[in-house]
Amino acid sequence: MFCASLVDMNKNNKKALGLVAVGDEVKNKIYVLREEKVMFDFDLAELYQVTTGALNQAVKRNRERFPADFVFTLNKAEEANLKSQFVISNYGRRRPIAAFTEQGIAMLSGVLFI
Repeated sequence: MFCASLVDMNKNNKKALGLVAVGDEVKNKIYVLREEKVMFDFDLAELYQVTTGALNQAVKRNRERFPADFVFTLNKAEEANLKSQFVISNYGRRRPIAAFTEQGIAMLSGVLFI
């Protein structure tokens, strides 16, 4: 369900056409955090073929469309755990990592491609 909504929301979008072919790749980018299935901003930026900065800027410009149950920021302990598990570099990262729930991803596709 989670992956299907990411694909279905964008089936008519030229940038997202490649998502259908990478179903397993998308599934491997879904994590459980705070008892929610989430995807991280950097993974979504890669899938949507935009920069992480552009993705986060779209969220910032449409903040009213992203309540806390759509997107949340990882706290320092969660970020440290993520970095230790997946060897994510701190180099060049100035912003905290954002985690998007399924509803947040659906909303994100609406604000990125309008």
